[in-house]
Amino acid sequence: MEATIEVRELRKRFGATVAVDGLSFTVEPGQVTGFVGPNGAGKSTTLRMLLGLDAPDAGTALIGGQPYATLRQPLTRAGALLDATAVHPSRRGRDHLLWLAHSHGLSARRVDEVLEQVGIGSAGRRRAGGYSLGMRQRLGIAAALLGDPPVLLLDEPVNGLDPEGIRWIRGFLRGLAREGRAVLVSSHLMSELEDSADHLVVVGRGRLIADTSVAALLDAASGNRVALRTSARTEAMTLLAREGATVAADGPDSLTVTGLPAERIVGLLGAAGVPFSEVGAHRATLEEAYMELTRDVTEFRATDGATDGATDSPCRDSTGGDSTGTDDGQGGTPS
Repeated sequence: MEATIEVRELRKRFGATVAVDGLSFTVEPGQVTGFVGPNGAGKSTTLRMLLGLDAPDAGTALIGGQPYATLRQPLTRAGALLDATAVHPSRRGRDHLLWLAHSHGLSARRVDEVLEQVGIGSAGRRRAGGYSLGMRQRLGIAAALLGDPPVLLLDEPVNGLDPEGIRWIRGFLRGLAREGRAVLVSSHLMSELEDSADHLVVVGRGRLIADTSVAALLDAASGNRVALRTSARTEAMTLLAREGATVAADGPDSLTVTGLPAERIVGLLGAAGVPFSEVGAHRATLEEAYMELTRDVTEFRATDGATDGATDSPCRDSTGGDSTGTDDGQGGTPS
């Protein structure tokens, strides 16, 4: 089976609300593709249509060239994690996987293999109600891997993982892609995608905003900006603004300069006797690139007096996610 995910002119409306509006993209094998966008962008609805849980009003959502509903033994074609809490709390983790395995003729040995693969082999005989959120995430990933599928769709797989779990899943996702699988990961954590994703599909209000490699997006977001570190921030800002640069203060001793090359900045500061310790090309983070792309399509935005309505000016001081800290240890109530 071809390891691809294809979305073509996909549309879905719920009453007066357009959830997905002519969305098209392809997830290729051999790479991790991040699927991102603000709340209400249509990500979850798109994933549900790919998995046959919602019917599109128009367009197609295909896995390996076929609608999910037509796949024979779908666990061997596409593995998915949409909701880590969707497991009966009284059922043991291993038993949860066993009934899924039996539905596809898979062995109990395979169940034990995937439990070990995701790091909860010792917790498989505990009841899921005693699992932390991080352990439930691992159980959900194990379920997605049961049929050894060429396609994986994971919705917020990092949510609830502790630092060790986050480090594990970065390498785990990259490893799955190296095996030639198509891996689609929906996430709000840009820092994690920056370390694990090769490609990015950005959506807003149901429409495609960007379909590009992470490297290309970061290069575009970085622009021709220069990062400057100086103990004389005010003097440097005044001098560089007078020369036509746009200067933003990122911290007590750090500036981002636009409009002057690094060599010119060094010459100006040196001639004026303004001390500096570091000058180099500014490298945007994925979070910065994402925020720039989605600033006009964010449906829910809190008011922040420090940043709301800020605009670029020759001298601007810009000093100064939705996350849930959850234990990922293998604690819980033994059974």
